[in-house]
Parts: sequence; structure tokens; C-alpha cells
Amino acid sequence: MPLTRDELLRYSRHLILPDVALAGQERIKAARVLLVGAGGLGSPAALYLAAAGVGTLGLVDFDVVDMTNLQRQVLHGTSQVGRPKLESARDRIADMNPHVNVETYETRLTSANALDIMATYDIIVDGTDNFATRYLTNDACVMLGKPNVYGSIFRFEGQASVFATADGPCYRCLFPSPPPPELVPSCAEGGVLGVLPGLVGTIQATETLKLILGAGEPLVGRLLLIDAMQMRFHTVQVSRDPECPACGTREITSLIDYDAYCGVPGVTPEHTREPGDVTPKELAEMRATRDDFTLLDVREPYEWQIARIDGAELIPLGTLPAAMSSLDRTREIVVYCRSGKRSADAARQLRVAGFRVFNLAGGILRWSEDVDPDVPQY
Repeated sequence: MPLTRDELLRYSRHLILPDVALAGQERIKAARVLLVGAGGLGSPAALYLAAAGVGTLGLVDFDVVDMTNLQRQVLHGTSQVGRPKLESARDRIADMNPHVNVETYETRLTSANALDIMATYDIIVDGTDNFATRYLTNDACVMLGKPNVYGSIFRFEGQASVFATADGPCYRCLFPSPPPPELVPSCAEGGVLGVLPGLVGTIQATETLKLILGAGEPLVGRLLLIDAMQMRFHTVQVSRDPECPACGTREITSLIDYDAYCGVPGVTPEHTREPGDVTPKELAEMRATRDDFTLLDVREPYEWQIARIDGAELIPLGTLPAAMSSLDRTREIVVYCRSGKRSADAARQLRVAGFRVFNLAGGILRWSEDVDPDVPQY
């Protein structure tokens, strides 16, 4: 695909690189890259791939821009809050480089649509934030023969690799099975340093360009581990597992229900709740009419300083087993956290120990939405 006069000037710093030159830039222009996710990892990857001149960028996302995204998702700005991420991303990329064709898929990537969406792309960039979609992306890439440029982040640590190439391992070779969902806090629960996805997403963009150009040594068979707190990079060798059901024995011939495979609970409608839950409005009524129960906050002390429900007692989840002896067994307990996940774990522990427990559905976030808007959200 020949370059226009404007593109020759735009990409001039590429054209003078011996490993890129005119032929390489034309390959970049002809490339089709799909980014799964337009969030923390997808933002820097999309921006740098667009700036580099990748001819067609596909974006898969079904979320809207939220204020909490702006700390790290640099593809979006304050003026875009509440707008679909794909619309925000499309406009930002068009401003970055009008020569890039953007194809959008405003949908959740599923077993029903993954193969059709990925089929026409050369490389898949995995910018997802959950295990179910990672396994789905991996298996679809193996089945289609598409390289999977992987990245993940948590708090101050990141990972990157290139999976599912002709001669390299896939994601399942490294992680044969997903961890229990209760052991995997999301970024919303565990937090993430805002610049970390920029670092990892830029590495993903770099690996993608190397694959397009056929230059350098991609992260095939290597897992790059990033410790931002110590600013240390460590590489671990990853070999293809001949018993891997995806790329080894090839037992996986169709895509499965990955939510069920990873133990992800189904989406619960707003008007229903799990057994043992209490809604914020029910808790408000309890507080107004009763004083015979304990309100227990199982978040961390630094979260307690941000926001709390008046009258609550703070016992962080990690210290709960040791603190149970201090709780009054004659009183009911209502336990809460930020969004309800940690408190559900706490409620299970307390019930096993013989306490009568209710979990606040939606946590302090829903309390702020439904009962007391003066309680800050974070």
C-alpha cells in the first residue's frame, strides 16, 4: 500500500530507520490489528499504533467512559465522561491520525462472536481485565492462527508476552487453568498505579509493530514481568506445553462458556439479590428502627479515611479471623466493603463461625447512590 505525500512526511522518522524504511512503513499501513478493550491497556496501545500508521485498527468494547477511568485511560478525556468508549476512542484516533481506518465493535467479546470478529485481523492485542476474556481471546487466537499480544496489570505490577504464534506457547501453556474468582480482585477492588497500563500498553504496541515488520526479537516464549515500585524488569522463559489442550493436543476445537469456566457469577438483575444480602435502603430502615445489630466495615484503613458509614466498626478482611472473638455473637452483623465482593467473603467466614450475618449488596458505593450521596465514591 503506497504512502501518500502527507504520510511520507508524517512517518519520516520511521522511514530513516533501516529496520522500517519505506517497505516496512507500507507493511504497517497494510496491517489490520484488533484491540480487545479500549481501557487502560487499549488506550496507549491504540494511540501508539495509530501514531505509527497501522492502516486498520479494530476496537472491541461495550463500556462507557467513567470518571474513575481518567486516572489511567488516556484515550479518553473529561469531556467524554458518559459517552461510549468506542465513540471517544474513534474521535481521538481520528485526531491523532486521520489516515487510520477505525472499525468498532460495541459488544462484549463472547464465544458466539469472537471468531467472526477476529477473523479478518492479522494480530490481536489483548487489553482485557478479566480471566474469562483472556482465555476466550487465547483460544480464539490459537484456533485462527493469530498472534496474541498479551498484557495485564495489577496495582504496581505488570506482565507482557506474545502468545499463539506458530512456534511459541499460548496463554494456556503458562496458565493452564484460571484461579478461583474470589482470589482475583479487579482494578476497582485492588487499585492500579495510573501510569502502569501506559507502560504495559506501550510494550504491547511495540511488540505488535515488531510482528508486523518481522523485526527484532518479539516476546515469544518469554514473559516480561514489570515491578514499577522497584523499576525492575525480569524475563521468564515460557515453553510450549505439548499437553496444552489449545496449542498442544488441540483438544479445544470450539469456544466454550468462559464465564462458567472461570467461575464468574452470572449478571444479577438490579431487582434481585443473593441470599443473605441486604439492600442499602433496607439497611437505612434497620438503622432508623433498630440498634441491636453490628455494622462491620471490612475495607482497609486507607479506604476508611476516604469514606465510611457512620456507626460502623472497622475490621479489615485480612484481620477478621483473629478479630472474631471480639464480636458479640448475640447480635446480628451487617458487613460491607466498597462494592460487596470482599464483604461477601467476610459474610461467608462469619456464617461458618456461627454468626448471623447480612452482606450489604453493592457496598458503600451503592449506599452512596441509594441512601446518602454525601458519602464520597472512589
